[in-house]
Amino acid sequence: MKAVRFHEFGGPEVLQVDEVDRPEPGAGEVRIRTAGSTFNLVDDGIRGGYLQGPFPVTLPHVPGVEIAGTVDAVGPGVQGLEVGQEVVGFLPMVADGSAAEYAIAPAEVLTRAPAGVPLADAAALPMVGLTAWQALFEQAGLTSGQRLLVHGAGGAVGGYAVQLAHGAGAHLIAVGSPRSSDRLRRLGADEVVDHTATEVTAAVTEPVDVLLNLASVPADELATLTRLVRDGGIVVNTVPGTPSPGDESRGVRAAGVFVRSDAEQLARLVGMVERGELEIGVDRRVTLDDLASVHAEADAGTLRGKVVVTPA
Repeated sequence: MKAVRFHEFGGPEVLQVDEVDRPEPGAGEVRIRTAGSTFNLVDDGIRGGYLQGPFPVTLPHVPGVEIAGTVDAVGPGVQGLEVGQEVVGFLPMVADGSAAEYAIAPAEVLTRAPAGVPLADAAALPMVGLTAWQALFEQAGLTSGQRLLVHGAGGAVGGYAVQLAHGAGAHLIAVGSPRSSDRLRRLGADEVVDHTATEVTAAVTEPVDVLLNLASVPADELATLTRLVRDGGIVVNTVPGTPSPGDESRGVRAAGVFVRSDAEQLARLVGMVERGELEIGVDRRVTLDDLASVHAEADAGTLRGKVVVTPA
């Protein structure tokens, strides 16, 4: 089978398409015939060797932590999954991933794929959808009527955060670029702030209950935005390289999100997709042969939107 692998840490040029043996599932695992994988910034960091501390992968390594596909083989002890079933999942960070024609997944991280959506595109849901869900409802405890400011709303996680917050009845202020403004309004933002033309602190005139940061910004910039949070509110940050600022003097809490796989939460998101309450965002699709160029775009800072990777 074909698999994208890197045999050493480095730039996008270390990625290569190899012919490898089809993997066999062990106890509690299934093999998936991949319909779609994705690119996430964590893939870039793991490939570059910057994340060897939290994610010590073994070389050669197959990247890709989101998957959609069809169960192809079932290992011992697996219950509730059958050959031929279409599934989605958020894979373990350190195991070989989904940038291959076949991939191994723990059965416990999988749930059925949403009906009515191209199977490959469903790969764009698991990790980013779970990040938005866990940030808004586990960390922030978002409820109807609260005011939410999403900084960096134009990205993949932001698209889900906007939809989930709108569905929860929050008043949503989305910060993005002109490129994403129309989409953010369509997804449910009550207000959209163009950060390229307006200072966010000037545009937001009333305090917010929750600040959700999804953008890689300097620590002092995020600390400035914290002033917009009401006394007793919360700042939730999903960017590992940016400290999560609070303000003890005003009772403003700070929380960081380290997303985890949760099949029950993912199943809930799948149900929302099927009911038309959640739109899966896909900017474009590429093949395994093109994955290195996507990594290069990410390194150059020119990558936009969610990219789905198909085997062929």
